[in-house]
Amino acid sequence: MKSLKQLIIHYAQTYPKEMAPNNMLKFLDEETGYFLRNNYNGHFTGSAWIISPDKSNILMTHHKKLGKWIQLGGHADGESDLLKVALREAKEESGIQQFKVFSEEIFDLDIHEIPQNNSELGHLHYDVRFLIEADPTGEAVIISDESHDVTWIPLADVTKLNPEVSIARMIKKTIIMKDKKTNN
Repeated sequence: MKSLKQLIIHYAQTYPKEMAPNNMLKFLDEETGYFLRNNYNGHFTGSAWIISPDKSNILMTHHKKLGKWIQLGGHADGESDLLKVALREAKEESGIQQFKVFSEEIFDLDIHEIPQNNSELGHLHYDVRFLIEADPTGEAVIISDESHDVTWIPLADVTKLNPEVSIARMIKKTIIMKDKKTNN
């Protein structure tokens, strides 16, 4: 298994125009405790961009604290294997236990601000996202305490619920992957 630094370097080579990889590498070099949620200089999180086998639906959560639709994921809580974190969070937040990991390589990177709330200072999430597949007709989805809702959303409708740049970027990558599969 590659280290987080190696994974980010590979991602940066694949997507040289994105700024997040360089900022994440700098954060890794300058910071300690970057897998701990109580590090208010920022910390790494692991997320799962969960697609259906035909790549036409995305499993998303309407997050209570953030008040918006996002991919499933969460805090590392000391775990350095962020793919493991993404899978753990996907299982906890959706109730689904059967996932197919497309690759141990990073699917997307994003740095975003988490606003201050009653118990936490504002801080940055250095979010490392992995591409994972689940069958919408398989296991029933549950809604965790962290969510208002968890549901499969048609790929074409995702930006209507969350128009953020990072979501649009993951949709674009999904469409490119879907088109490559169709053309092969």
